[in-house]
Amino acid sequence: MTRIDFYSNAEPKLQVACQLVARIVQQGLRVFVYAPDENTARTFDELLRTYQPVGFILGFTARHALSSETPVVIACGDVEMVHRQVMVNLHADSPPSFSRFERLVELVGLGDDDRQLARSRFRFYRDRGYEINHYDLSKASI
Repeated sequence: MTRIDFYSNAEPKLQVACQLVARIVQQGLRVFVYAPDENTARTFDELLRTYQPVGFILGFTARHALSSETPVVIACGDVEMVHRQVMVNLHADSPPSFSRFERLVELVGLGDDDRQLARSRFRFYRDRGYEINHYDLSKASI
């Protein structure tokens, strides 16, 4: 069953996502980043490429020819994946294929709207029997 981790107080959200993705990749795992739209996918891709001055993290959008070779794939739709290790959700809704992954990472920002949407996703997962872990980033660093 998919392990689900919620990270609250994740601001700025895309930068926190970069930090988490970098840590996951350092563990030798592959990551699928589920973005809400093409603009967010491109923005996240650029942030990821420039995130660390040392230790460049290579990621591609799902349609790129090399996406099956890279540790990070970014997409804004439900695409066929070559791995099932970790999914990072940047979308407001629960990803349609999250249960195919070993782990799902959910980020919760500081805004009331974002918190409400996260509560809805939390209930969705809990009501289906998933074990959920919570990490408050205001109390701990990544």
